[in-house]
Amino acid sequence: MKAILGTKKGMTNIFDANGKRVPCTVIKTEPCVVTQVKTVETDGYNAVQIAYGEKKEKNTPNAMVGHFKKANTTPKREVIEIRDFDFAKQLGDEINLDIFQEGDKVTVVGTSKGKGFQGVVKRHNFSGVGMQTHGQHNRGRAPGSIGMCSTPSKVLKGQRMAGRVGTDRVKVKNLKILKLMPEEGIIVISGCVPGHINSTVIIEA
Repeated sequence: MKAILGTKKGMTNIFDANGKRVPCTVIKTEPCVVTQVKTVETDGYNAVQIAYGEKKEKNTPNAMVGHFKKANTTPKREVIEIRDFDFAKQLGDEINLDIFQEGDKVTVVGTSKGKGFQGVVKRHNFSGVGMQTHGQHNRGRAPGSIGMCSTPSKVLKGQRMAGRVGTDRVKVKNLKILKLMPEEGIIVISGCVPGHINSTVIIEA
């Protein structure tokens, strides 16, 4: 596996060789620094820890400041771990967009937009219940009955009800790299990726 972190900058569209308009997402990346290399001998498994995004040292715990100094780098905002990394990397090495090529299929992982507390119509696609006329109260967006009268006479666990929506970890697979601009650190990926503008995403292949 190979991966890099980036910042979602928004969506646009481009035209392919056949003149077809393709919606795409623009992601801005910076070099990721290898902050730890784990091996079977030392940690029980093989993995590479990479860090991305600058962070003020005064807002970083002292333990993490020392951890980043071992890699000879400044404090970073995001730290992830990648197992079975395809490239032999040493502590302090940088990972750039050169690990990808135009036309590669990638997987993008991010945190979806938060919607707050929502009702069952928006959260679970309920159609609504109850009549709108004949003297009935307007309960078009109410969930209806949620329990049983006799047996077991309780609300079952997992009943679909109102609650928090969004801010979930979402993985979108089989997205195509349409364009690479290594000098600017820009990668253009087909389709949409999870998260709001300026959110951090993981690009895997």
